[in-house]
Amino acid sequence: QVQLEETGGGLVQAGGSLRLSCAASGRTFSSYTMAWFRQAPGKEQEFVAGISGSTGTINNGDSVKGRFTISRDNAKNTVYLQMNSLKPEDTAVYYCAAGSWWVASTSRSRYDYWGPGTQVTVSS
Repeated sequence: QVQLEETGGGLVQAGGSLRLSCAASGRTFSSYTMAWFRQAPGKEQEFVAGISGSTGTINNGDSVKGRFTISRDNAKNTVYLQMNSLKPEDTAVYYCAAGSWWVASTSRSRYDYWGPGTQVTVSS
């Protein structure tokens, strides 16, 4: 079992930055592929970025390439999402996910554990 908790959400103006953190329980954090998804009101859940556990290979969603950076600190059992140049369309609830698939898949079905989410609101 892995428990996840996201922190760092909030309200920010367009063009600003936020860093989300996701703290994980459990001793085998380094073996999990971690990812961030988001869901805006009335929209489907969207893959944001993921990082594999085995090689640290990163996969970024098309809508955030060049603006968001995912990273992980296995010593702290934490994965981060640095979000720069935020836009109003980035407004969503951001979820952290963990899975055993060897690459950071864009499909939510590849992830077994989910955090409760944290709200990010970008004002124009």
